[in-house]
Amino acid sequence: MEGALRWMLVTAGTAPRLRPSLKNQAPGLVVERELWVTESTVVVGVDEVGRGAWAGPLTVGAAVVPRHRRVYKIRDSKMLTEVEREALFERVAEWCLAWSVGHASYSECDELGMSAAQKLAARRAIDGLGVAPDHVLVDGNWDFVGGARTIVRGDSTSLSIAAASILAKVTRDRMMRAQTDRFPAYNFEGNKGYPCPIHKAALQAFGPTAIHRRSWVFMDNLMWNGLERFYRPDPQMEIPFGR
Repeated sequence: MEGALRWMLVTAGTAPRLRPSLKNQAPGLVVERELWVTESTVVVGVDEVGRGAWAGPLTVGAAVVPRHRRVYKIRDSKMLTEVEREALFERVAEWCLAWSVGHASYSECDELGMSAAQKLAARRAIDGLGVAPDHVLVDGNWDFVGGARTIVRGDSTSLSIAAASILAKVTRDRMMRAQTDRFPAYNFEGNKGYPCPIHKAALQAFGPTAIHRRSWVFMDNLMWNGLERFYRPDPQMEIPFGR
């Protein structure tokens, strides 16, 4: 936890000057405005982080942005450095009319599978807004919300989705940095639970931690250290014989 607190002190403050490579890549409000003119008052942008991680939660952000006030320097969270995202987080959170972040825990990812876990995290995020959405905009081509409008590369073109991506990414990153002192060998402060050589080497040397997703294929050939390997039941095996 001390490492996470130190990080917060270092990155607090105003957002750094926008790098030249990002100046012409600002997300806009084209889709939001199309919906606002139809009297859709609450338009929610939704984005997900953590699906490809080996450890930690799967996280979904939801954001409702105002019509007439703008916050500059918002970009898709993947375009920003970690320092830039942290510096923008409070500004984005204060600017949004409503925002929320929902999680599916590592154990829920194991028990439910990634698709169902993503739907669960999205429902928690939207329920946490405190307002009922008229329309939901989702990054990508899969509607994991239900009844949402999908936008390929939405996190780089829709301001609502870009805001949600920053809120989700920074929240999840802080959660993973907080695990650094508990599991120092895995470098969660650096990799946030995603695959990388140090993370892979730690798994091979020490086995998984309590926050790893233990149903994933990469767990098959690891040294186990007292934790049980998780095998999600095959739904087809639950069909009664003869049917």
